[in-house]
Amino acid sequence: MKKLTVAGIGAGNYEGLTVAAVRALEQADVIVGYTVYCDLMKPYFPDKTWISTPMMKEIERCRLALETAEEGKNTVMICSGDAGIYGMASPILELAGEYGVDVDIAAGVTAASSGAALLGSPLTSDFAVVSLSDLLTPWETIEKRLEAAAAGEFVTVLYNPASKKRADYLEKAAEIFLKYRSPETVCGVAHNIGRTGEAAEILTLGELAKYAADMFTTVFIGNGSTKILGGKMVTPRGYRHE
Repeated sequence: MKKLTVAGIGAGNYEGLTVAAVRALEQADVIVGYTVYCDLMKPYFPDKTWISTPMMKEIERCRLALETAEEGKNTVMICSGDAGIYGMASPILELAGEYGVDVDIAAGVTAASSGAALLGSPLTSDFAVVSLSDLLTPWETIEKRLEAAAAGEFVTVLYNPASKKRADYLEKAAEIFLKYRSPETVCGVAHNIGRTGEAAEILTLGELAKYAADMFTTVFIGNGSTKILGGKMVTPRGYRHE
């Protein structure tokens, strides 16, 4: 059976690749992806054939990958983080029925995991992940999800917290959480995870409302138990109470 593998590349550095992703990329004849992600991976796999498309060409990219695999070439579609978390696994699987191609998924490391590692251990208990991008999801729906996460006392990770067109979305999200949580709630931000300029910062929910985030920032909003221990953001698991 002809095969296409969809592989998450984490933050884009070699150290952030899973063994499954490395194996898929090493065995590939052709690697397909968004131009930026291809440029990040080319130094590690220079002998491969690369096919890239710019942003907003996701469906075209998926069809290119499926067509290439259908030709009998061992093909890998790459995406950042994990392929199944805001990644390309879903559109590939939705389209795969039109092609004689079997699809495998190679797990990657999503920003919630890699960003949490930079900050300490903020996700030790139940948590939610919400993207603030309204490109594919209406803002009204995003607000409902934020409201539910805030009311449910979930530690919450925010992807795509701001852009030039959405400069105030993080402030809006923080205001929703401030209805349910103290302004002193411990929060954290991870910036440029796994790339040049990587940094992490701990701040309060009140401060987060005015934080200048961008698309390379991942935001972590703690719950009532989240605290700072040794300069790290920590949400206790609760073992000491057993």
